[in-house]
Amino acid sequence: MFQGSHQARQRRRVRLMWTAAFLAFTSLLPAFFKLSWAGEPRVNAVTPTRGAIRLMDGTLVAVHTAQGRQYPLGPMAANVVGFLGADGGLEGLERTLNAELAQGKSQTLTLNGTIQAAAEQVLEEAVKRVEAASGSVVVMDRHTGHLLAVANWPTFDPGAWAGTVPAQWRNRAFVDEYEPGSVIKALTVAALLEENLTSPAQVYETPMRRPYAGTVINDLVPHPSVLRTWEILRYSSNVGMTRLIENVPPMTLHRAFQAFGLGLAVELPGPTANGSLAAPDRWTPLTQATMSFGQGLSVTNLQMAAAFNVIANDGVYIAPRLSPDQPRRTRRVLRPDVARTMQRLLHAVIDEGIQSRAELPGYHVGGKTGTAQVAIGGRYSSEVFTSTFAGFFPAEQPRYTVTVMVRGAKREYQGSQLAAPIFRDITAYILSMNGALPALIPPPTTHEADEVGAQSDRAAERSARASREAAGPEAGPVHGP
Repeated sequence: MFQGSHQARQRRRVRLMWTAAFLAFTSLLPAFFKLSWAGEPRVNAVTPTRGAIRLMDGTLVAVHTAQGRQYPLGPMAANVVGFLGADGGLEGLERTLNAELAQGKSQTLTLNGTIQAAAEQVLEEAVKRVEAASGSVVVMDRHTGHLLAVANWPTFDPGAWAGTVPAQWRNRAFVDEYEPGSVIKALTVAALLEENLTSPAQVYETPMRRPYAGTVINDLVPHPSVLRTWEILRYSSNVGMTRLIENVPPMTLHRAFQAFGLGLAVELPGPTANGSLAAPDRWTPLTQATMSFGQGLSVTNLQMAAAFNVIANDGVYIAPRLSPDQPRRTRRVLRPDVARTMQRLLHAVIDEGIQSRAELPGYHVGGKTGTAQVAIGGRYSSEVFTSTFAGFFPAEQPRYTVTVMVRGAKREYQGSQLAAPIFRDITAYILSMNGALPALIPPPTTHEADEVGAQSDRAAERSARASREAAGPEAGPVHGP
C-alpha cells in the first residue's frame, strides 16, 4: 500500500512538472501574439482590442487574437476567468470586468499558476475518487492577502463553454455557502481567549453526552471525561464547546465572528456571497451552542480562508485580494499573543491527532477539520455531508492559509478522511515549489500549549482580580473552573 501511495505521488509530481513547463511556455505567448499579428490590419480601427487577463507572472489566461478570444491554459482558473460571448463577457471576470476589458484594459490576477494547477489537480482527483458533487480550494498568502489559488470542481474549458452547463461555471469558492462544522471551533476558542474567558489549560467536565438547552449534545470521538480547552479542539468535542460558551453573552461571540469576516461581504471583482450570521438578539442558548461548533450559520470558502488567516497572520484580518491593484485593507482582530497561542494549539491539534493525514513527515502545519450534515428541505440529511479543513503552514512561521470544502462525497466524507489529505497534498506541491527543507526541530505542541495556558491563566486571574476590585464585592468570574 505504501509503494502504491508513493507511486501515485510520483505520478502527480510528474504531471505537475509538465504543467509547470506548460506555464513557462505560455508566458512567452504575449510576444508570440505580438509578432504573429503585428502586420495584420485591425478589423475595426475604432474598437480597441479586448484586454488580456494574466496571472501575476504575466502568463496569459485570456487573450484577444485575430481568431477571437483564446484561453491558452484551457480549464485552469476557468471558474474565476469566465468566458466571452458574442455580445461581451457572459461569466466570471470576463463579465464583471467587461467594460474595462472591452476598452482594451488588461487585468492582472494574484493567482500563482503552479499553485493553481496543483490545487485543481489534487481537488479533482479527490472529488472523483469519492464521487462527490462539488468542491473548492482557496490558497491565500498570509502577509499580502493575495489569492494564490482558487480551485473549483466541477469546472470547464472556457474555449468550449457552449457544450457545458451553468453548474460547471460557478465559482463555488466565492458563492457557495455551507455550514462549516467544526472548523469554526478554532474561531470560537480564539474569541474566548481574546476576551480572557478561558485559557488553553483550563479544565472542563466533558461527558460524551450532555443535556443542554432542551436537547442532548453528543460527541463522536471518544475522549476523557475531563478536557482542557486545547483538548476540546483536539477531540473536536461539541460537549466541550457548550462548556466554553456557557454564560458568554451572545453579542460577544457575534462581534467576534463578524470581526473574522463571517456574515460580511468580501469585496472582489466578481460575485461573492455573504454567508449568514443571525443577529445576536435572535440567538437562543441552543443556537449559540450550535453556532460555536459550526451549525446554524453559513460561510463561503473564501470567507473561511480570510477568517483562518487572522490566526496565521498574528491576529490581523487582511481582506482577500484577487488583483494586485486592490488596496490592502486590514484590521486587528486578535492580540498577537492570542493568535500565536492559537497557532500552537492548532499545531497540537494536528500533531496530536491527524498528523499523517494533514502534514508530511518533517513538515508541520496547524489546522482544524470539520464535517457537517447538509440541510436539505429544512432537515439535516443523514447522507449528504460537507467535508472541510482550514489550516496554515509552516506551523512555526506561517506563510500560507489553505481552506478546503468538498460536498456530497459518497464515501470518506469525514474532514479528516477527505479534506485534510487534500490540504496535505497541496502543501506538498507548495513546499516542493519553494524548496522548503524539513524542520530539524519540530515546533513545540502540547507542552508549549500547557505553558502558554498557565501563563494565560495567571494573566486572566490578574485581570479578573482587578475587575472585581474595581466593580466591588458583587463582581465575579464569568467562568468557573
